Amino acid sequence: MQIEEIYQTVEQDFSCVNQLISSQLSSDVPLVEKIAQYIVESGGKRMRPLLVLLTSRALGYQGDDHSKLATIIEFLHTATLLHDDVVDTSNMRRGRSTANAKWGNAPSVLVGDFLYSRAFQMMVDMKSMPIMEVLSNATNVIAEGEVFQLMNCKNPDVSEAAYFEVIKNKTAMLFEAASHSAAILSNTTPEAQSAMKQFGLHLGLAFQLVDDMLDYIGDAETMGKNVGDDLAEGKPTLPLIYAMKNGTESDAILIRKAIRSGDASQLTEICEAVKRCGALEYTQKAAENAYNEAHKCLAILPDSPHKAALLGLAKLAINRDK
Repeated sequence: MQIEEIYQTVEQDFSCVNQLISSQLSSDVPLVEKIAQYIVESGGKRMRPLLVLLTSRALGYQGDDHSKLATIIEFLHTATLLHDDVVDTSNMRRGRSTANAKWGNAPSVLVGDFLYSRAFQMMVDMKSMPIMEVLSNATNVIAEGEVFQLMNCKNPDVSEAAYFEVIKNKTAMLFEAASHSAAILSNTTPEAQSAMKQFGLHLGLAFQLVDDMLDYIGDAETMGKNVGDDLAEGKPTLPLIYAMKNGTESDAILIRKAIRSGDASQLTEICEAVKRCGALEYTQKAAENAYNEAHKCLAILPDSPHKAALLGLAKLAINRDK
């Protein structure tokens, strides 16, 4: 299933989300609106709000609050992107200049704060304490994940377990919150809520594992970001952790030095080392394992085009080139 087919199953719902995003970005401060619109409209796949819409429809939800929930999830995600780019000093995302490269760090951080607070205003408007509990907890865990990753930067001795803890908190948590909160909104059984919560978690893990793998095999034009960004930021991702443990001694020395200094000048040599020792296959296998776990979670859903789209979304997470 292609991404266009997946979107078509909730096409009308997505149109409502886009309208809601536009209306909720309004601000009396022109720069807030300008930066927020720039980052939200910068061509992302909007997988997380898509996950909300598909999950709620797959569970038989007939109301319209799922559009509001999808918008909240998108605002939370966009806020983290604005803050991430400042922390990582990134200058390119989704094929365009980052907001901090265009307007500076201070406006980017503050507009990120605006999106967080607007998301919480919308949560209050939904009048669901269980949903607010899931989303506020997720926001807190994501922040902790960001700090944990920052602590691990330029540390070549990070364990595989610590790496998985980072990507679970930093990336998979919002996927989990999206599918879990959509299940709560749908007023489904506790068993179905648990299954969809786990589906989001494993989908998020698969997505991030592939993202980390692509940093050593992709190209900047396709991915919409600079290849080797992770290395330049000194991030010890799974391909590097595996290569340091299973590659040659000279490869390990090369990679450790690059991580410590945040130096991507020898990216070509490091990419070759990562490929040579099987690190990419190992990372791909980990992503496939996460996909398999996600697939199992969907057994609780009745057959429908929306269930098929959820499975298609999981497949796309591990079979993508950007």
